[in-house]
Amino acid sequence: MATQSKILFIGGTRYIGKFIVEASAKAGHQTFALTRESTISSPSKSNIIEDFKNLGVNFVIGDLYNHESLVRAIKQVEVVISTVARTQLAEQLNTIAAIKEAGNVKRFLPSEFGNDVDRVHAVEPAKTTFATEAKIHRAIEDEGIPYAYVSCYYFAGLYLSNFS
Repeated sequence: MATQSKILFIGGTRYIGKFIVEASAKAGHQTFALTRESTISSPSKSNIIEDFKNLGVNFVIGDLYNHESLVRAIKQVEVVISTVARTQLAEQLNTIAAIKEAGNVKRFLPSEFGNDVDRVHAVEPAKTTFATEAKIHRAIEDEGIPYAYVSCYYFAGLYLSNFS
């Protein structure tokens, strides 16, 4: 039987994150969600929060923009999975700094939006997103943090609205 991990999700109540958090909890992992106080009490997130509670998800009050809360949350786990939105990709540098300070993470999976950013030659608007992802990859590698990059080969529909 495989060892179950302690996993922290950052962005776990968002569009993609909620599905991954659910899968983690159902797989028997000790699942933690970094959650702002305002999210816990938000009527728009109440169904997600209730579902997570029923699955045994542990809520860690904190914020992507608060270094101390990130470090405190990360010290409780072995794996960190970021599912932050595309608009927050660069803020993963905050997570990388907290992981480095905590010193206990066995694997970090940054938020990805599909392609292997080191092997694509994108045009705008994807080019900017991929450049940010590449910057995150280099920061993870430069800090010596164990990582896994998951490339599902892009949510192509994300930019379809730009085509006439």
